[in-house]
Amino acid sequence: MSIQTLFYIAGRLIKGLLVLFVIAIFNFFLIRAAPGDPAKVMAGEAGAADEVFLQQLREQFGLDQPLYYQLWVYISNLVQFDMGQTYRQQMPVFDLIMDRLPATLLLTGTAFVLSLGLGVLVGVIAASNHRKWIDSAISVAALVFYATPLFWLALMAVLLFSVFLGWLPAFGMETVGANYTGWDRVVDIAEHLVLPAMTLGLFFTAVYARMTRTSMIETGRADFVKTAKAKGMSPARVTFRHTLRNALLPVVTLAGLQAGQMIGGAVLTETVFAWPGIGRLMFEALFQRDYNLLLGVFFISSAMVVLFNLVTDIIYCLVDPRIELTK
Repeated sequence: MSIQTLFYIAGRLIKGLLVLFVIAIFNFFLIRAAPGDPAKVMAGEAGAADEVFLQQLREQFGLDQPLYYQLWVYISNLVQFDMGQTYRQQMPVFDLIMDRLPATLLLTGTAFVLSLGLGVLVGVIAASNHRKWIDSAISVAALVFYATPLFWLALMAVLLFSVFLGWLPAFGMETVGANYTGWDRVVDIAEHLVLPAMTLGLFFTAVYARMTRTSMIETGRADFVKTAKAKGMSPARVTFRHTLRNALLPVVTLAGLQAGQMIGGAVLTETVFAWPGIGRLMFEALFQRDYNLLLGVFFISSAMVVLFNLVTDIIYCLVDPRIELTK
């Protein structure tokens, strides 16, 4: 790795840290602006709601302090990688998120690989059959999946493949009480993963397919592609070595940007399929008014988006050597 590359990565990391700092402050005020009192939620769960008990809860969790002081405490702890305690579970926020994060990474990672691979493949097929019935069918299907709400698609998948056909489990990450180990546990998790991963990935598959198709058609009109065809190269070699290689540049950029967006889509998917990830954790924390947990999930999600963007920039430069690494 060259010195120029290291300077580029260091510059991007510094910018990413600044972005995370701004996001942390913005999320702090955004969550505090939301209606609801965490103390009243906790008091309701404890079966007591008198003013004395509410005041004790506010003092215990620092909610009685001025807003600027709460922000100072939050940022000071965050710099030390301390995200505080959850109001309900009474455990470190970071530990709870790290316990749920692998499930989300498994779901979003699988959905990302499936959507990108299938989307590029379908896009190549559509572009290779431009203005034919296959191209029209793929374009219509991609538009339908792009416009279909994610939660509705998830519910229909449960009804079809779990309720009517009985092929796949509908909820959870593992079979409750089965206590599988080894390969049996891997197969069990894979079976539970199919529906949520395909549901989450179908939307992005449609996006990548449309992008790949459009980029392939535009690149196919370039002079270097016409020259390759004039030299007598086989259609497959022209497609994969010349057209697709250059057409993938905008797809790589889009994939990197949307890799982080899958975390947002995972909130609905994990809620419908009861998948134990940070998306469902965020949904639960919202109803519990657990400020620390919400801030922690938002911060980890933002950090993942910044990381994905950095990796995308590096991959983009490797895919297209004509791009110079600059700060």
